[in-house]
Amino acid sequence: MTDLATLSAAALVQGYARGAFSPREVVRACLDRIARLEPTLNAMAVIDAEGAEGAAAESEHRWFAGRPLGALDGVPATVKDLIDLAGFPTRRGSRVTDPAPAAHDAPSVVGLKAAGAVILGKTTTTEFGWKSPGDCPLHGVTRNPWNTAMTPGGSSSGAGAACAGGYGPLHIGTDAGGSIRIPAAWCGIVGVKPSFGRVPQWPLGAFASVAVAGPMTRRVADAALMLGAMSRFDWRDPYALPDPEPGWPGPVLPDVVGLRIAIVRRLGFAAPADDAAWAAVDRAATALDERGAIVEEADPNLPDTRAVFVQVWSHALARLVGSMPEEKRALLDPGLVGLAERAAPMTAGEYLAVQAATIETAHGMAAFHRQFDALLCPAVPAAAGPVETPVVTPEEDLWRHWAPWTFAFNLSRQPAVTVPTGPGPDGLPRAVQVAAPLYGDALALRVAAAIEATRE
Repeated sequence: MTDLATLSAAALVQGYARGAFSPREVVRACLDRIARLEPTLNAMAVIDAEGAEGAAAESEHRWFAGRPLGALDGVPATVKDLIDLAGFPTRRGSRVTDPAPAAHDAPSVVGLKAAGAVILGKTTTTEFGWKSPGDCPLHGVTRNPWNTAMTPGGSSSGAGAACAGGYGPLHIGTDAGGSIRIPAAWCGIVGVKPSFGRVPQWPLGAFASVAVAGPMTRRVADAALMLGAMSRFDWRDPYALPDPEPGWPGPVLPDVVGLRIAIVRRLGFAAPADDAAWAAVDRAATALDERGAIVEEADPNLPDTRAVFVQVWSHALARLVGSMPEEKRALLDPGLVGLAERAAPMTAGEYLAVQAATIETAHGMAAFHRQFDALLCPAVPAAAGPVETPVVTPEEDLWRHWAPWTFAFNLSRQPAVTVPTGPGPDGLPRAVQVAAPLYGDALALRVAAAIEATRE
């Protein structure tokens, strides 16, 4: 028998409509699976069993009456613990944060609840979302369901592990430099970094100028449904885009006929990637070519995005750490404190130079997309590493091991999607990344669906 917790959102809604099973049955299956796997995976920061069962019962009544709220009514979801969920604290993986419950849902949670999604609880994150290895001082180590000796990645570590582990189909992550796409790649799932402003956020975190919230799912179609539900204007976010057209982004069809797609091997510097990463890109490129896309190699000729993003990342974290009383800093991840201490203060001129380079990156990508509808590149340099790998030089780890293929798209603010391509020679998941022009989220999902379809 199929475990209801592992079905896609689309399959669940179809089952509800037919009366094949109910939201309460699905939520119970998810909670049972969490209880069984959580002692090993440690993906959940908090589990709201009572609230989930109550919401599932309400959804069941709506389906019985033939009045579901939307395309996600009764579908289980989780929320990363950098995002407010009313009635629960937002601890951000840290021992220094306020344990008082949040009074209001974050905009992304409002969108999911409005569509009828059932929130199971909150997932773990690295402390303040600062790194990719999936551990934090508050909750300890989160493990990868594919191999529990390996990290799921981060900072959306719990969301990645929960999704791959079958804790329901929908998981909200956040991404300031790759924090959705890295764990998606290492956990063998789909991760979507939307266009900046597409999914409103509040409160804004340390990386307000580059961070987004987005879907982490096992299927591209589910990611599209989830993105559509979360993309609602919210006055709290000063960068929020207006509501998209009704029904956006629409059905995700794997049609790439005539699209010009670039294979990109540099994003402003020689980013590392192993042979298996490039093999995954080559397979995806061949599949797109066979489906009618026009695929060729090209270089967007960007500035050194590594130099730019290291400045953005390290100084944002230095500001965060510097805002805390001295006595609290002893409770922080030592790697975070060390990074903050090494980030020398910036002059006004240096700050403006970083902003100018960020704009130059965005302009360079916009110019590139005048020639190409989308681009294809690695998502991560290699497969997931061991959970106990120490972080000694995070400034170097950022561009060598974690995010060299992801942070450029945070600087440019365009959409990017991680798509799994199957296990590599070591049995661990491999993935590729698709990026589209700013606000071309539906196009990025369409190309991702075409890559996904080749594995079916």
